[in-house]
Amino acid sequence: MNVFEIDAEHLDGFLAHWQERAALMSTKPGFLDSRLHRARSSKTRFQLVNVSHWASEEEYAAAGADPEFQRRTKAASESAQAPVVPNPGLYDVAVEFVGPAAGGPAASQD
Repeated sequence: MNVFEIDAEHLDGFLAHWQERAALMSTKPGFLDSRLHRARSSKTRFQLVNVSHWASEEEYAAAGADPEFQRRTKAASESAQAPVVPNPGLYDVAVEFVGPAAGGPAASQD
């Protein structure tokens, strides 16, 4: 997961570049999927939340070490037009609830 602090007025420009970086990552071994969520309110602290899934932590780390990805990420973070504060981290599911509409039990635990 990666949550981004960015002023709402800079979102559209950032999104275009994020898509380019995500397209690059999607070609890497172990990439499963990624979804970028946009806050509905411009007053929300984290305007963007990215949730990506990888086959393994090692494949994720290898993809993130790609020099082109690092260059693009650094450029986005240092942009004077749209200062961005990324807050990446790896997480494990602690609790999961699946609703009846998803065809699963009301709650499941590991």
